Amino acid sequence: MPLPPLVEPAAELTKEEVERYSRHLIIPDVGMAGQKRLKNAKVLVIGAGGLGSPALLYLAAAGVGTLGIVEFDEVDASNLQRQIIHGQSDVGRSKAESARDSIREVNPLVEVRLHQTRLEASNVLDIFRDYDLILDGTDNFATRYLVNDAAVLLGKPYVWGSIFRFEGQASVFWEEAPDGKGLNYRDLYPVPPPPGMVPSCAEGGVLGVLCASIGSIMVNEAIKLITGIGEPLLGRLVAYDALETTWRTIKIRKDPNTPKITELIDYDSFCGVVTDEAASAAAGHTITVTELKEMIDAGKDFALIDVREQNEWDIVRIPGATLIPKDRILSGEALAEIPQDKPIVLHCKSGVRSAEALSALHKAGFADAVHVGGGVLAWIKQIDPSQPVY
Repeated sequence: MPLPPLVEPAAELTKEEVERYSRHLIIPDVGMAGQKRLKNAKVLVIGAGGLGSPALLYLAAAGVGTLGIVEFDEVDASNLQRQIIHGQSDVGRSKAESARDSIREVNPLVEVRLHQTRLEASNVLDIFRDYDLILDGTDNFATRYLVNDAAVLLGKPYVWGSIFRFEGQASVFWEEAPDGKGLNYRDLYPVPPPPGMVPSCAEGGVLGVLCASIGSIMVNEAIKLITGIGEPLLGRLVAYDALETTWRTIKIRKDPNTPKITELIDYDSFCGVVTDEAASAAAGHTITVTELKEMIDAGKDFALIDVREQNEWDIVRIPGATLIPKDRILSGEALAEIPQDKPIVLHCKSGVRSAEALSALHKAGFADAVHVGGGVLAWIKQIDPSQPVY
């Protein structure tokens, strides 16, 4: 059943607005009243990335009166494959400012508010407080739980989306839903997965067009909530497989064991970036890319092992490295391939996976093994900028 409209209608639409939104106005379920609600709505989008890009553009085109953007990053060339709100000339610019300028081209009638800061427990409540609805398309668990808990504390609904490779998911969470069937993200995922279990899009990749599929669903849900039409995805999760072109709808129920959210916590600690074992292994066993370069230039005899995946190796590699993917080390399958008569140096893309592999090697008896902090990204930035970043 539809929920009551989230937003009261604005007093009127101007002649320009009537002409701009005429295709909405002739839909009986939307009409003048629905469009006035969109005009009066204040929607906050977390991130101007893969999901934030189509979401912001379509929210603006739909006539949402106020759009907030939480984004502190800059546009990188690798973003352009999927983050369609940015263009080639925006590389190196603030993503928030780039997104604002694109929104103004789509619809100059929209007010855009920029929050150029990292979303944290110390600022999230102040940022959320002035908005009617939140859209969360972030790709890390710490931020997802932070968004969820802040929305619960403020009694606000939010639309959630997630993408990875060829698969996407979307749902609506609203603890204080007026139908009494409120849910929050912790009812779906009570605890985060173990560190390193679920790779991010930066590690595993994502089909660019998948962002449009899931981002458009998120906007559709936002419009339904704002105007009070249709049946929102509250209590349901939609899952899309782009390779099979299949959609599944999964029912979500309130988990009676979910603890009541009463305060914000340390979400980095709650979710963990790496396991405690990996952090312990890396302590005192991490070298910089500069130190690695000095070892190479000095002709030292050591084994440099790249623990990324084959497709990443095909993009860029550090000279002299041997590819042994992390999972083969963690399973013990590749331990026989690792030399025991010379120092071992591990690296990955950024240093997270190599820390996990380092922990496994220490347990296997390679007590002096080290890993490279910052991984191949640091190597490119500090040593060989001629190589491509991915």
